[in-house]
Amino acid sequence: MTYTQPELPYATDALEPVISKETIEYHYGKHEKAYIDNLNRLIKGSQFEDMELEEVIRNAKGPLFNNASQAWNHIFYFFTFAPNSGGEPSGELRKAIDRDFGSFEDFKKAFEDAGAGLFGSGWVWLSSDENGKLFITQGSNADNPMTTGLTPPARFRRMGACLLH
Repeated sequence: MTYTQPELPYATDALEPVISKETIEYHYGKHEKAYIDNLNRLIKGSQFEDMELEEVIRNAKGPLFNNASQAWNHIFYFFTFAPNSGGEPSGELRKAIDRDFGSFEDFKKAFEDAGAGLFGSGWVWLSSDENGKLFITQGSNADNPMTTGLTPPARFRRMGACLLH
């Protein structure tokens, strides 16, 4: 199975001034490409070669895990953005945030605190368990909540599956 990097659904300067063109070109253009190239090199001939990427993330260790997870994480991250969007969530996600965190403001504070408390490189995630309860988790480097049985909210999780094979 060979993975390919999908094109972003927006121009690299479309998120300015919030995220610069240079940041997107560096993190999506160079970092993401390297993760995918390394993933393809490391997975070839391994027991993970025919697995879906999410299964690789749940089961692999070491460099294969790091590259698979970072490839997924970065696509998830960059595909959740859109020019001229933002604001507070609505619908089922908003109801779940209010239910599990008390309010959107309380959620934002907890999420920002988790980010500020993360030492070094890593990720802060909004994830849910199998019952739909939301959690804020943080992890260093390539950590991904899928390794502990949690998943990002379904409507965003599909974005990570954009890594084509």
